Amino acid sequence: MTELDSRWLFTAVVTAVVVQRLFELRLSTRHEKALRARGAVEAGASHYPWMVALHTGFLIAAPLEVWLLGRPLVPWLTVCAAAALVAATALRYWTIRTLGERWTTRVLCLPGSTPVVDGPFRLVRHPNYLAVLVETLALPLLHTAWLTAIVFGCLNALLLRTRIRVEEAALRAHTGYGEAFPSSARRPAT
Repeated sequence: MTELDSRWLFTAVVTAVVVQRLFELRLSTRHEKALRARGAVEAGASHYPWMVALHTGFLIAAPLEVWLLGRPLVPWLTVCAAAALVAATALRYWTIRTLGERWTTRVLCLPGSTPVVDGPFRLVRHPNYLAVLVETLALPLLHTAWLTAIVFGCLNALLLRTRIRVEEAALRAHTGYGEAFPSSARRPAT
């Protein structure tokens, strides 16, 4: 496969991820409406536009780096990045399925609800955010867009640090999160 061909293929993969994200936003909007109708409260609305901008910029930057900076396709790196991307996507969809209607791209809490502690939450407290971090590194590295991986990986980690703090505070304030996930434990209390 020529370098030009691999760039087109990489752009097609990124485009598929964009379509996937648009589907997820549609699902999130549907869930958000249902949650708000049931009395859900939102936290962290001020950082949400930054998340949208970051993720949009990331999906633009990766193919631009490949095309404009002539990043080569390195087969062993592509295989490793593809495996990480598939695993992260599987983790994210496992999380979405486990959360069901509670999954949104915003921080919405149903007052008085019990936290979800099964599925991937048995293994890690924030599986969706772990998946997003891995995807942010893996997707650009499919075609050695290392600059995008580093810059957006770091920016995403910083934003997720804020997001997780906001989300955990909201869950502690509105749900039984504190009892299910004591601050010192990474796994649900048994």
